[in-house]
Amino acid sequence: MNRRSLGRGRLVIGAGAVLALVGCLFPWGQTAGVGLPPESTGAFDGFGILVFVAAIGLLALIALPYAAGDQPIGLDRPLAFVIVGAVGVIGFLLKLIQILGAGLLALPDKGLGLWVAAVGLVIVIWGLAEMAAEHPRA
Repeated sequence: MNRRSLGRGRLVIGAGAVLALVGCLFPWGQTAGVGLPPESTGAFDGFGILVFVAAIGLLALIALPYAAGDQPIGLDRPLAFVIVGAVGVIGFLLKLIQILGAGLLALPDKGLGLWVAAVGLVIVIWGLAEMAAEHPRA
């Protein structure tokens, strides 16, 4: 049985990934009331899906060593976390460009999910920095 501690970096990454997942459930942008009904967009329209997939991937990477038992896992490296986190950040930036290009407002009252996901991704980046500063696992 694998009894390794989680580590601060992985814990922070997990918290950020859960927050990004919660952000995917709310709207990410909406028109300013022009037109009936107002046009809105979410994480699952366009590039925002990459944020959802990256958050699920980060949580899977955190759980992978515990699911594998005593065998060492090749994916259990900081580089894997950085790659998956980068996919989430790139997806977020592309979705933000998509929202602004469509003329939608991403203010906190119109696009709560965008802001929650942004905070989640910032926390993920913080966790990646924490993981880079940790001592390598034995």
